[in-house]
Amino acid sequence: MNAPKELRYSEEHEWVKVEGEKVTIGITDFAQSELGDIVFVELPEVGDEITVDQPFGSVESVKTVSELYAPVSGKVVGINEELNDSPEFVNESPYEKAWMITVELSDNSEVEKLMTAEQYEDMIKE
Repeated sequence: MNAPKELRYSEEHEWVKVEGEKVTIGITDFAQSELGDIVFVELPEVGDEITVDQPFGSVESVKTVSELYAPVSGKVVGINEELNDSPEFVNESPYEKAWMITVELSDNSEVEKLMTAEQYEDMIKE
């Protein structure tokens, strides 16, 4: 299981990369391995507002459809259009090619509430 140290993690298995006032969000290596082969990714539109702990999209695998839960609140300023044609990136490259959305934070303190890589690894071992 791969959990890059520079990222923050939610209990719902989303990762967050902080870049100033913006964050990039995707799902973790653990989440994609649990889901199996991803066949479709549904994401919000640029300009949409997302709210912490609320669904912002979904991923569909051969096994199931899973909601994506916002690890932070803010305005969507970018989406990964490549996932429309290549949902398999989520399985192949969850931290690089398969970033999902970029969000302008409405509350920076929400990032501090997310888990570190070590805390996330401990959670999934339980």
